[in-house]
Amino acid sequence: MRNTTPTSTSTHTSGRTARGRLFRWRVVDIVVAAVLGVAAGVVFWVWGLAYQPLSVILGLTPGLEGLTAGGWLFAGILGGLIIRRPGAAIFTSVVAGVVEALLGNAWGTGNIIFALVQGVGAELGIALFAYASSRVYVAMVAGALSGVANVLITIPLYYSGVVPMVVTVYAVSAVVSGIVLGGVFAWIVARGLARAGALSRFPMAHTK
Repeated sequence: MRNTTPTSTSTHTSGRTARGRLFRWRVVDIVVAAVLGVAAGVVFWVWGLAYQPLSVILGLTPGLEGLTAGGWLFAGILGGLIIRRPGAAIFTSVVAGVVEALLGNAWGTGNIIFALVQGVGAELGIALFAYASSRVYVAMVAGALSGVANVLITIPLYYSGVVPMVVTVYAVSAVVSGIVLGGVFAWIVARGLARAGALSRFPMAHTK
C-alpha cells in the first residue's frame, strides 16, 4: 500500500511530461514544416496551372472535377505525418497556400482560406490518432477529412443551386481524391524522405 501513491504520482507526472513534449515544438519542427509548406506551395501552383484543362476533361461528367481536389490537400497531411505536433498540419497547409498565392493563381489570396480549412481537416485526422502514428491508414483518414473540409467550403461558394446529383458526385470525388492524392501520396512522399535519411530526427524515420 505504501507504494501506491508514489507510483500513481509518477505515472501522472510521466503522462504530463509526455503531453508537454507533444505540444513543445522544436526548432527543427518549425524549419521542416516551413520547408515542406514552401515546397508544397510550388506544387500547388503547378497543380493550379494543370487544373483548367483537367477540370474541363473531367467536367464532361459534371462533378467529377472533384477528383482534382487532392492536389491541394496533401501539404497538411504531409506536415502532420512528419512533424506529429498539434498544429503542424494547419501550419504546413497555410504556408503552402501563402506560397501559392504569392506565385500567382486564378483564385488570388482567397486560396489561403481554403488552405486553412483543408489543413484543419487534415489536423483532425492526425489528432484522431493522438499524433502517435504515421501509418498509411492515418494518412488516408486525414485525407478523407481534409476532403470533407474542402467540400464544406467549396459547395456553398461554387455549387450553390447546382442539381443535387452533381453536388453528390463532386463531394464523393473530392473525398476519394483526398484519400488518394492527399493521403496516400503524402504518405509515399514522407516514406521516401525517411528512406533517403532526411527525417532522421523524426518518428517517421522509424515507421515501417
